[in-house]
Amino acid sequence: ASSLTEAKEFVKRLRRQTDLCNMVKTVRALLNNNSTVTVLRSGLHAIFNEKSLDVTKDLFQEKFRNAKKRQKNIQLKCLKNFISSLTSSTDIRDLLSCLSSDLQTFVIKPSKSKEAFKEQASDFMLKWNLLLSNVGKILTINRTDSFG
Repeated sequence: ASSLTEAKEFVKRLRRQTDLCNMVKTVRALLNNNSTVTVLRSGLHAIFNEKSLDVTKDLFQEKFRNAKKRQKNIQLKCLKNFISSLTSSTDIRDLLSCLSSDLQTFVIKPSKSKEAFKEQASDFMLKWNLLLSNVGKILTINRTDSFG
């Protein structure tokens, strides 16, 4: 029974690894296309300029009414840092390094204990997924040229 469980976990990890490898190949091809990157960057900048993500920002802050406990919107900071490092000649390793550095700064270092880290990491992932879903939806609906 334990061997079966371990085998299932191994298969899950292998599928995730394969998915990540395929995603990296796709992103590398897109990063080598200057016009695609330029259109994507302009679409992402337009989302911020149009304040299309205000609803998302409000959801992040809803939980924290007390100004002292108000969470800094680290997901938006991470996304803005990611966009600023996105160029047509950027290597995917540089983009991942940017995200890794932000995670180190905003999630890992501030954690005081293992439990605090788990809570902060879980909260970050939930809100990061929500943010990226909203960005994808806005690009799909309002900026189809950017969502190539």
